[in-house]
Amino acid sequence: QMQLVESGGGLVQAGGSLRLSCLATGRAINYFNMGWFRQAPGKERDLVALIRYIDASTYYGDIVQGRFTISRDNAKNTVDLQMSNLEPEDTAVYLCAAGEQFSTKAEHYRYWGQGIQVTVSS
Repeated sequence: QMQLVESGGGLVQAGGSLRLSCLATGRAINYFNMGWFRQAPGKERDLVALIRYIDASTYYGDIVQGRFTISRDNAKNTVDLQMSNLEPEDTAVYLCAAGEQFSTKAEHYRYWGQGIQVTVSS
């Protein structure tokens, strides 16, 4: 079993930055594709960013528009999401996920964190 714990969320003004971190325990992330998703109240879970285990290549959801950067540190068993130029529309619970399949679909990810709130004020 793998446990994922997110940290780094909070309240930030529009135009500001936040860095989220996801720490995995129980299993090494070396052979897992990792992702960040987000979910706002009453809305579907949206893809934010993915990072492939085999070559650390990345994929970003349309909502990111070049403002976010995902990275991984296998030695520390962590995956980070650097978010810049945040907008009120980015307000959501951000969730870390791990899966064997490199997929844009949330249902393909086996392990999930509890999520962390990010609130962007205007």
